[in-house]
Amino acid sequence: MKRHAEVSWKGSLTQGSGRLLGTQSGALGDLPMGFKARFEDETGKSGTNPEELIAAAHASCIAMQLAHLLAENGTPAERLHSRAEVELQPAEGGGFEIRSSAITMTGSVPGLEEEKFKEIAARAKEICPVSKALGAIKVTLDARFA
Repeated sequence: MKRHAEVSWKGSLTQGSGRLLGTQSGALGDLPMGFKARFEDETGKSGTNPEELIAAAHASCIAMQLAHLLAENGTPAERLHSRAEVELQPAEGGGFEIRSSAITMTGSVPGLEEEKFKEIAARAKEICPVSKALGAIKVTLDARFA
């Protein structure tokens, strides 16, 4: 299985601009990208950036993986909410690097103790394909009942 996304970029890194043209599903498209959106605007209002897209992929992957594991356990989730915060920092020797992805997962799972929820969530973090792909960085998980 393969998935794709397309981006167009014009100009240099700091003076140029780009657009996320679209994704295979059509769920994302025609979104602005630029230096300010990536390195200067902490509000996120000036456009998307690779780190935000990685965060979206990671949060959704872990939620889906956890939903599967909870159903396999015989305790399907009533509701799950995940948030990923991806950290981009200056790299030693120049440039930038992604250092971490911090996942916050809350859930409502009838018939399950919170400690078991945390245990299953930790397993979901380990086997989520996006977590595996992010193996070069620190991935943390804070899981609790809503």
